[in-house]
Amino acid sequence: MKRFLTSIFAAFMAACIFAGGAKDSNNGKVKIGIAKIVQHVALDEVEKGIIDAIKDAGIEADFDLQNANGDVNTAAQIANKYKAEKVDVAVGIATPVAMALANAIKDRPVVFGTVTDPLAAGLVTTLEHGDGNVTGMSDQIPTAEHIRLFKEIAGIKTLGYIYTSNEANSVSSLKLVEDACKANEISLVTQSISTSAEVKQAADAIVNRVDGIYLTTDNTIFSALPALTGVFQNAKKPVFSGDVTGALSGGCFMASGFNYYKAGRATGEMVVSILKGAKPAEIPVRFMTEPSDSDLLFDLDAAKNCGITIPGEYLKSANYIFENGKLIEK
Repeated sequence: MKRFLTSIFAAFMAACIFAGGAKDSNNGKVKIGIAKIVQHVALDEVEKGIIDAIKDAGIEADFDLQNANGDVNTAAQIANKYKAEKVDVAVGIATPVAMALANAIKDRPVVFGTVTDPLAAGLVTTLEHGDGNVTGMSDQIPTAEHIRLFKEIAGIKTLGYIYTSNEANSVSSLKLVEDACKANEISLVTQSISTSAEVKQAADAIVNRVDGIYLTTDNTIFSALPALTGVFQNAKKPVFSGDVTGALSGGCFMASGFNYYKAGRATGEMVVSILKGAKPAEIPVRFMTEPSDSDLLFDLDAAKNCGITIPGEYLKSANYIFENGKLIEK
């Protein structure tokens, strides 16, 4: 009988853990850790979307918000903090933080947000469902379509691409960029960096060798975006961003991609499902594929500076226009 009761208790505790059911003994709220690799506007919007989705679901929660400041060692420290404090759900925004959480925490749900290639990162072994205590949302963007559009609208023949060599999502994106350039008969010039402090130097190194630059969802790049756009604006060469959120303040002649606040809400909805009893291993990896998830921006100031005329049909389909230093939302 004692063994039977022990087994029942163990099963009950496991169910509570993976459903995120444990509560903070002090105030009855669930405790949710949300960590991001670095602070920039897109990841801030993801964080906000997660919190809003959880609050709108009527769940009372204490949020432990952390920023790794672009450092993987700090990400590991945050993961160990969440592990020691036994947060009910740990959320990792961007690949390095998500990997740190998944490596450290095995007995609580881990949800990743805005991870470009969760398979390559080892977070899951299939996109059909989560793995053990881990599931989440991918921010993979249509790189091939973006580069085709870049060539069509801006007439580029040589493309620049800067990527963070120690960030798994950036390395995965590099292969997509290489394939897209080959398919569109575009020459590619690449430059790797490891920290945001190197962004301007990398931009200076390639700006005179390319017709324009394409940016994927590289967090290190976007944490120093004004430094990069400044270099290309001075050279009168266009910047195409795969992250619209980071381009809202101007500088990128074109930006196309999903809305990061909506991506945060999608990630938050996964957390809500877990808190209500769903198991991470049963939840598929989520992608932002609905037309309503995406935004299109044209910066007419940047286009004029580069001597680019944007076709009218594309301007009509844009929901953001930046002109005369002001952003217009359609």
